[in-house]
Amino acid sequence: MKTRNVYVELKNQFHRDNYVFFILSIVGSFLSGLLGMAISWGMRELIDTASGAGRWSIAELAVLSIAITVIFLLTSLLTYYAQPAYIRKAMRNYKEALFSRLQDKNITSFRSESTSTYLSALTNDCTSIETNYLEKEFRFIYLMTSFVGSLVMMIFYSPILTLIAVAVTLLPLLVSILTGGKLASEEVRVSERNKSFTATISDCLSGFSVVKSFRAERECIALFSKENRNLENGKMIRRRLLLLIGTLGQLSGLIAQLGVFFAGAYLAVTGKSMTAGTVIMFVNLMNFLIQPVAEIPGLLAGRRASRALIRRIADSLQKSTACGGEEKLERLEKGISMKNISFSYEEGKEVLHDVSVDFEAGRSYAIVGGSGSGKSTLLHLLLSGTSGADYTGSICWDDTDLTHASSDSLFTQVSSIEQNVFVFNSSIIDNITMFRDFPEAEVNEAIARAHLSDLVSTRGRDYLCGENGGGLSGGEKQRISVARSLLKRSSVLLADEVTAALDAETAHRVSSDILDLTGITRIVVTHSLEENLMRRYDKILVMKDGRIEEAGTFDELMAKNSYFHALFTIAA
Repeated sequence: MKTRNVYVELKNQFHRDNYVFFILSIVGSFLSGLLGMAISWGMRELIDTASGAGRWSIAELAVLSIAITVIFLLTSLLTYYAQPAYIRKAMRNYKEALFSRLQDKNITSFRSESTSTYLSALTNDCTSIETNYLEKEFRFIYLMTSFVGSLVMMIFYSPILTLIAVAVTLLPLLVSILTGGKLASEEVRVSERNKSFTATISDCLSGFSVVKSFRAERECIALFSKENRNLENGKMIRRRLLLLIGTLGQLSGLIAQLGVFFAGAYLAVTGKSMTAGTVIMFVNLMNFLIQPVAEIPGLLAGRRASRALIRRIADSLQKSTACGGEEKLERLEKGISMKNISFSYEEGKEVLHDVSVDFEAGRSYAIVGGSGSGKSTLLHLLLSGTSGADYTGSICWDDTDLTHASSDSLFTQVSSIEQNVFVFNSSIIDNITMFRDFPEAEVNEAIARAHLSDLVSTRGRDYLCGENGGGLSGGEKQRISVARSLLKRSSVLLADEVTAALDAETAHRVSSDILDLTGITRIVVTHSLEENLMRRYDKILVMKDGRIEEAGTFDELMAKNSYFHALFTIAA
């Protein structure tokens, strides 16, 4: 599959369906830059008229001033209307495109990454891009228009004084070059520290119960304080750099303006065809000459920093987006066949060793074994087999090798239930349907088959489940997950230690609910070896050290009096 350039794709989102506002914003910035020239020219003519050397009457200058004021108001109105609308659309496009590409990622690759990378990209980095890239690109146009316009005007009225102005402008230019380049690296450094800070917050909140149970509040606060301190120190350095750049720019600009003023005054006094109005105009135009020189290097540095942020998140998205073939998987008819599967998370540390197993369609399977035996890894490969990454051997869906299948069709046919079911802070029905529209009869059927009828009738279909399902019990959340699988009509249901955090009675009911399902292949990783549940599985796979040590029904395995028998005896 051809890899798309995610960086270009993300960057192009700023202008997608947004060209009208973009062009209007450019026009507004361009006219604003020209207005500065008009005002400086008006000051020249007014002063020369007052001193008796002008060509215009006071009345004529008053009319021109009113015209300039009207144009200024119209330009301001255009900017007021267009720029916020452009930035709103641009940021909405960018964030939605970024989030959409995030949804394309492979499950296995997403699990291997830190969510703080994407939290930071969608929050702090977006703020930086909005401020330093989008808002400043119109400032850049304004400054360039002012600079070019001022230079042309100054050359027209006095080439000699223009040369002097350019010479004294070299000082603020040198200051800007020396200081502006440091801004990009500081911006990236602040982004990295914000990413680490976000990760710390996520860890501390996710592990709140663990922190409380181990009485580690002080240590947790110290960890938070350390990351917070690092972040704020980085932001302080960035602010100081900005202030330093601003101060040096103002100082060098003041020196340059004084230089032009004294040079212009000398030319006027010595009779070099220089009027008082022209000197004042030059001094005023120096603002439009120095300001761009002082600001543009910083603007370009901020632009580079923003592009670096976009490129960084694009690289993260591009290297781990979902991959696979083009073949579409249909509903499982024969079964899933894993042949000679070996897998390692990192080189030299193999987790699965030459595993071969067949899962027949419509049957139920339990995968058991000690901790670290490879149970969950085997299950995860079934859900990420289209990536073809890091494993050798073949995984076939009926007659199709998963590496030739599209990941979208695999996710359509397979549902996964994990120990910690995520539930949105929305209604029970929204969590079952995942905010999609289904026929009412299908929703009611899924509710009934997942044994959620009592919950729905007691609390109501619109009952808000709370943040991460805080208003539901563990068993109720698991049943919602089962109902989701039924509603999407999955061919295969993968359950990974779904009862590990439940009490014995609830765990038994949830496991029994899964076994009661018909017309769907169920593959369940479980630590529970409860006899009456084990007997209901069509086949039990017993794993040890990354291999399938034994396989068979409960009675067959017990009759062997081997590894499973030992596990069962210990569990009992």
